[in-house]
Amino acid sequence: MDLGISGKRALVLASSRGLGLGIAVALAREGADVLLCGRSADKLAANCAAINAEGKGKAQYVAADIADSGFPAFIASEAERLLGGVDILVNNTGGPVPGTAEQVLTAENLNTYFQSMVVSVITLTNLIVPQMKARGWGRVLTVASSGVFEPIANLALSNTLRSALVGWNKTLSAEIAGAGVTANLLLPGRIHTDRIDELDGANAKRSGKTLEEVREASVKSIPAGRLGTVEEFASVGAFLCSAPASYVTGTLVRCDGGAAKSI
Repeated sequence: MDLGISGKRALVLASSRGLGLGIAVALAREGADVLLCGRSADKLAANCAAINAEGKGKAQYVAADIADSGFPAFIASEAERLLGGVDILVNNTGGPVPGTAEQVLTAENLNTYFQSMVVSVITLTNLIVPQMKARGWGRVLTVASSGVFEPIANLALSNTLRSALVGWNKTLSAEIAGAGVTANLLLPGRIHTDRIDELDGANAKRSGKTLEEVREASVKSIPAGRLGTVEEFASVGAFLCSAPASYVTGTLVRCDGGAAKSI
């Protein structure tokens, strides 16, 4: 299938590794020009070199911290300077510290992570969407978590803050659909990334089990019988950013191997 995004300009947040990088690569392979961002300039430079070596969409990067209050205005300005505008915005953020509600839902943590996971995402989107509406085409894809459907044990901060994006996305999607701009949430389940390894390691330490025991138990809970790959997840993301997905908006799309128990 031709996704119809060759030559489109994509800004992908938190794309130095993991899911953000996976989506950036998938978009570039469809011919989109991508702007990566994250805190590690070295990783971003290596990622761009690998993408550019494939000879399809071009990749550039900006080193920036999404937790900074000035991030939205800065990255929007850089996207205008380097890309000439944004057709596809992929809102991806790093996950917060794990822990139970009593452990991690402190005022300090809530304020800190609300800024990076909610305020920065919404503020940046508000800066980018007007140009999409003016052109009559745009895609806003926000990566959240399957925890917005079924809260995940020991991820109280993530469950709480990412859920705020559900109502926002649905509201936004209805307001911009008539201008040819879509807005969707993509919800990863157990996709094998460094983040999953870190969380499983923390769970193993907390429970006194081995990493292998923790991983085996988690895989047993997934009907597909395995962890998902970044490439599988990124392919779903690329489709939601595509021309053929023009009638898909305001949705929450799960990529979880059937792990969610709810419909």
